[in-house]
Amino acid sequence: MFSTLGISTTAEAVYMTMLRQSTWGVAEIAESLGIDAGQVHDALDELIELALVRESPVRPGNLTPTSPKVGLAALLARAKADIAQQQYEIEATQAAIDALSEAHHVDQSDQSDQLVQIAQLDSVRQRLQQLARMTQVECLSFNPGGAHRPDAMAASKPVNQEALERGVTIKSIYQDSFRNDPDTLAYARWFNSLGGETRCVPVVLFQMIIVDRRIALLPVDPTDARKGAIEIHNAGIIAALSTLFDHAWSTATPFGSAATADENGLEPTERQLLQLLGDGNTDEATARKLGLSVRTVQRMMSDLTTRLGAESRFQAGANAVRQRWL
Repeated sequence: MFSTLGISTTAEAVYMTMLRQSTWGVAEIAESLGIDAGQVHDALDELIELALVRESPVRPGNLTPTSPKVGLAALLARAKADIAQQQYEIEATQAAIDALSEAHHVDQSDQSDQLVQIAQLDSVRQRLQQLARMTQVECLSFNPGGAHRPDAMAASKPVNQEALERGVTIKSIYQDSFRNDPDTLAYARWFNSLGGETRCVPVVLFQMIIVDRRIALLPVDPTDARKGAIEIHNAGIIAALSTLFDHAWSTATPFGSAATADENGLEPTERQLLQLLGDGNTDEATARKLGLSVRTVQRMMSDLTTRLGAESRFQAGANAVRQRWL
């Protein structure tokens, strides 16, 4: 009945039983539902996380179900917010498609100069090598995710070295989590030792390369760079992408420097974590966007919940807003 709110079948059954029999313990609930005590405990952990079960104010040490009008209504509001966010992202994507389509059709006679699709990964790498040799002033890039593919780093290493030796300025924005991968970290150190500039932000949503602010490469599929790239020559779109990069660069943390905590002691990744979970993202989705493991996300959220003086994630989110952490 409530699976759309993120409640498992077993947890829902336990919650409904507790609403009917508020004095029952784990053994009684397990016997009533025909499941073992371990499954009940797992369901209770889930219900506590969803703020559908809390410690009884009249029987310390015992758990009591939260009123459906409060607990389920909060989950429904979160689900609605998630749908609203998805709708916003869909509309933003549609706007981007419309902008690309308009640029693509501005001049049919010059169509190939506006937008070019490069289908194969090998072809993309060959084109990147060509562009690196063509670069006269600067190359800007977004690098999403944590660990980078060894073959991708091996392919870009001689290209970047040759460009840096010619005096080209190369600025790269990485995701904070890349520090968790020794090979990617070693690559960044090598890159900076040659004069490259690297900064970090909590989340990089898509890969991007801009050459001399006149040519840009974006992935066809932001979730899988192996599907090819789109090469853009439209001045208006490149100006917008360059502005996006400049803004990210101005707020990013220089490589080798510790991230600066705000007045609440909140580091950029922690703030982004609260925002992602507040927007209704699951632990898995949040971990994917931050380039972290699910376990690390859960550990960070547990720490934030304690620092916020909360007993559940829902309360942590409310406290974060109330205390102006977000």
